[in-house]
Amino acid sequence: MSEKLHQRFIGHWELDPSSCDYKQGDPPKSGTYVIREDGDELIFDMAWTDLAGQPHEASFKGTPDGEPKPFNGGDLVDSLTITAESRSELNSSAGMKGQTLMHATRTLIDDDTMRVVQIVYLPDGTAPTNKSVYHRQSVA
Repeated sequence: MSEKLHQRFIGHWELDPSSCDYKQGDPPKSGTYVIREDGDELIFDMAWTDLAGQPHEASFKGTPDGEPKPFNGGDLVDSLTITAESRSELNSSAGMKGQTLMHATRTLIDDDTMRVVQIVYLPDGTAPTNKSVYHRQSVA
């Protein structure tokens, strides 16, 4: 059986806070990113501590097939697309009524370093970008 394109992303990743370059919001003081499989789906679990010391969590899941799927994001997001572009790039996009509102690109610099670039498309036409780097702690 051949390796799945997203296989190298599976694992527990820790944020390098000094790598953060945020154009929207404040960068976190610390954070983790866990990417794991559940059948055909990928689960993304994120946890971070903001500059005030408050903990936050977010999670989403989907099939990395490049097809938009319904997503229950309330009034903010109604679809989610996860695309394994290559063995080194894993993307996700969230949208509402057919319009992309957020896009995240995860790129493996090497087997133990992942760059995350998040772009938010705002109603005023601007697209602030947040960049960060995570280091692998373990394989999930």
